[in-house]
Amino acid sequence: MALSWYAMRSKPNKEEFLAGQLRGYGVEVYFPALRVKPVNPRAKKIRPYFPNYLFVRVDLDEVSMSDLQWMPGASGLVSFAGEPASVPDFLIVALHRQVDLYNEAFQEQRKNFKPGEPIVIQEGPFAGYEAIFDTRISGQDRVRVLLKLLQSRQVPVELSDHQIRRVKRE
Repeated sequence: MALSWYAMRSKPNKEEFLAGQLRGYGVEVYFPALRVKPVNPRAKKIRPYFPNYLFVRVDLDEVSMSDLQWMPGASGLVSFAGEPASVPDFLIVALHRQVDLYNEAFQEQRKNFKPGEPIVIQEGPFAGYEAIFDTRISGQDRVRVLLKLLQSRQVPVELSDHQIRRVKRE
């Protein structure tokens, strides 16, 4: 057999641990994860794209299935009728691209806004309204925006920075 990608199940919430175990064993691992802004600041900053799954690239003639199945944190390879199901390379490449695009967009969202820059409110009672970015305020990731209400009067509104995004003008 040649090197192929396989989907591997992990025990609940053990994806990162298992990826470390596999890398220590010399196995190529792809653990697709998304950067997130949790509500609790002490919570994890990444979430698995596929909870309880990751991808390994191995030659099953060199690495036995039992080694992979009995590794700490593992629940075994995804198999059908006892045969491990390989994942095509193009699918792994496409998955890499999709996860990277999401994470880049997330990082772009986190960049500083400039005073006077138009934004759109994404969440909360003012979702969908356009506003103008005013300033960052003290506190965890808080911003003040100026919302046009009642006879074009601009009203300052304080929001979490994940509730706003830049207006994309064409």
